Amino acid sequence: MLGGSFRSSYRPLNDNIINGRIRGVVGVVGCNNPRVRTGYVHTTLLKELIANDVLVLTTGCGALTAARAGLLIPEAAELAGSGLREVCEAVGMPPVLHMGSCVDNSRILVAASEIVTESGLGEDIYQVPAAGCAPEWMSEKAVAIGQYFVASGMMVVFGVSFPTSGSEILSNFLFKEIEDLTGGMWVFEPDPLEMARILIERIDAGRKALGIDKKRERILYDMEMRRKLTVS
Repeated sequence: MLGGSFRSSYRPLNDNIINGRIRGVVGVVGCNNPRVRTGYVHTTLLKELIANDVLVLTTGCGALTAARAGLLIPEAAELAGSGLREVCEAVGMPPVLHMGSCVDNSRILVAASEIVTESGLGEDIYQVPAAGCAPEWMSEKAVAIGQYFVASGMMVVFGVSFPTSGSEILSNFLFKEIEDLTGGMWVFEPDPLEMARILIERIDAGRKALGIDKKRERILYDMEMRRKLTVS
């Protein structure tokens, strides 16, 4: 997360999720769909998420849309909420991070696994304040990738359309019942602002379950306070 191989730790990310500066993490991936206005859904969603202190990981065509909107440069931190902006400015990073091509989405799950391994944010992926979204998906591989995320414990939101809308039984399983099996679930929502609300609601529910839903006051220790600390 910081400094590559010399400081290769997710501890700063976990700590800033725990202290509330970063609300959570969302992977926004997938194609651009000709059925909607080019760039509108992705860009609207991304800006709404970072404005609410959500760190975004993106891949593929979604990343290109983010780049065209100027969201992959450190200066984009000015569009982020105060907590996320503070972290971005301290590290010198953008609020939307490019994770690779459209077939590199597994890197986002690797990041989620590392967050769990680092400790402090649950013992499984479904407990992490995180979610996934393919707002303009249009190819079959998006369904396979999305199901991989759901099976791993992530909530995944699809926009534009949903491939099982013709089957009430299957849709009910994917939207509701599957969560009891994997911890993840599917959601269909075409409106980008409503997508953001659903994703943030999922993150907030995860934070509440972990007991980190209230921001902690930042304390600057002076020397006298440090002397009183006990080391276990």
